[in-house]
Amino acid sequence: MNDGDETEYITLICDDPAFDVVLLDCGPREVDVVRAVRQVTGLSLWHSRVLTRQVPVTVLDTWPEDLADDAVAVLRSAGAWAEARQKPESAEITAPSP
Repeated sequence: MNDGDETEYITLICDDPAFDVVLLDCGPREVDVVRAVRQVTGLSLWHSRVLTRQVPVTVLDTWPEDLADDAVAVLRSAGAWAEARQKPESAEITAPSP
């Protein structure tokens, strides 16, 4: 490196908060909800069924708000009770003082 070369590092910060899609209850149409979970997650039919029987459960983790809202809409159209929950801000980790 030359003495005149300077390296600049930039930290990118994402201002958009992350959301989790939480399935609260399947409602009366469990089969339709299993299919909807399969559609939004890409899981197998068996894994989707297992997931829907563990309510309340996080179906999608750390998604942008618009995609989380779309997934909630798909689940609700199948008869489920679901919501998008904003993930709490992570606290900065500091080293203990000696």
